[in-house]
Amino acid sequence: MKNRIIDLIREAEVFRKKTRYREALKLFKNALSLSRKHGNVEGILDATLGTADISRMTGDFDSAIKNYEEALEACEAMGNRLTAADCMVGIGLSLRAIGMWKEALRFINAAKKIYDRERDRKGTAFSLWAEAGALRVGGNIRKSIALFKDAKSAFSSVGFKPGVAYALCGLGGTHRIAGKFGDSLRYYLQANNMFNKLGDRFGTAYSHCGIGNAYRMKGRYADAMKHFRKATKLYEDIGDIVSYSYTLWSVAELYKMQRDFTKAKLRIATALSNFKKTKDPRGVIYCDLTLGEIDFMSGRNAAAGKRLRRALADAVKHSFSLEQFHANTLLAFLAGASANTVPLSGYKKIGVAMRTLSSPFNIP
Repeated sequence: MKNRIIDLIREAEVFRKKTRYREALKLFKNALSLSRKHGNVEGILDATLGTADISRMTGDFDSAIKNYEEALEACEAMGNRLTAADCMVGIGLSLRAIGMWKEALRFINAAKKIYDRERDRKGTAFSLWAEAGALRVGGNIRKSIALFKDAKSAFSSVGFKPGVAYALCGLGGTHRIAGKFGDSLRYYLQANNMFNKLGDRFGTAYSHCGIGNAYRMKGRYADAMKHFRKATKLYEDIGDIVSYSYTLWSVAELYKMQRDFTKAKLRIATALSNFKKTKDPRGVIYCDLTLGEIDFMSGRNAAAGKRLRRALADAVKHSFSLEQFHANTLLAFLAGASANTVPLSGYKKIGVAMRTLSSPFNIP
């Protein structure tokens, strides 16, 4: 039976590498059931960790956290410190996805100490990348960029190309937020080239979405849409509901900038439903920001104010600095501010260069 469990896990890993998550998850669950039935602790650990990773990648964060915690207990029982650190980073990434970025940092930093102590350079690079992402969500853009660069160097030093590519995506996203759209596009194009060579479908989708957003910020909407379409098709095939929904939001922003509010609202309706289902408060905030501005641009000021104030309150609740500034910017326009009177100092403090602000506001 031990060999059967090993074969199931190996087969699941093959499907996972091909981003065929549904098939992989089924096999991991079969392996877990058999492992529990026969008291195979190693099988329980491998199958639980695999289930956790796929649950996280497909937006089932509650299940991911539950399985990472179970895997962590198995690691502690076996004295497996490095895999315990992997579980901690996984918990951190899942917490970050549901807006709990401060709690995420605690798990990620605890894992980093283990990787450093065990001299696991690839693990240290992984924890740097995860920390950078959590800080990006919290709005510390300067430090996030610095850590993504550190992660890229660390992955390069151990020759782990997928890590380098994901760090490039992190740099692409943070540079877009920082207002450096040319740099953002360059990083995402490099990542896309690497992911295509690696055959990583998830990474390819991620980089296409990033390229699309960089083009959107440059006002090259036709180019942006071409890449958004590639990203959405891949995400649909993979089954990643969260990334798919962020891409839908990006498409809605593009349509908003073109004042095609009907198409924008159709995309937002799906994205908002998915963000609520996956308990992603940041995604909900971005949908409220876009819908609030559409209300404002359509002359529905009362509805706009309600949505934007709700977005602001949610951003404050979760300590999302960047999203607080976005909500306050749109509320200022609602109150009659002009492009020259909206304060930019708040953005500057967190490392975001906003040259001018006007409505429609192309949210980076």
